[in-house]
Amino acid sequence: MIYGGEVEISESAVQAASDVRVVFGRLRRRLRDLADAEDLTLSQASVLSRLDKDGPTTASALAAAERVRPQSMAATVGVLLELGLVARSPDPLDKRRQVLSLSAAGVEHLQGGRRARQEWLASALQERLSEEQRRDLIRALTLLDEVTQA
Repeated sequence: MIYGGEVEISESAVQAASDVRVVFGRLRRRLRDLADAEDLTLSQASVLSRLDKDGPTTASALAAAERVRPQSMAATVGVLLELGLVARSPDPLDKRRQVLSLSAAGVEHLQGGRRARQEWLASALQERLSEEQRRDLIRALTLLDEVTQA
């Protein structure tokens, strides 16, 4: 038995934690490899994802959220503007500021990338696992989701 603070942790819990971490790391790398095929840097992809999740914002707010210098964010945003993935418009509250948002092409780019990763994973699960194993996986993921809710 291993002790974590005042709680005794079983060997099976330690093994499960290790296995989950390793497998999810491999899955994350594989999905990231598929995303890298989209020819965006990690910074550019992160900005698109943040705009998708958080909505329109300023470049300075993006820089703060991404923990990069404003000059670095300006370069990242410049490329995304050139690619047509991001749109810039005047801030309705302060016409001196510019607000960045996903363009229609940016939304399609994100959805296309997600669709490609989803299709790859579904295909791999179909090819490598039986129906019973896929049901087991769904049950295991439900259990992991319960762990994350704590």
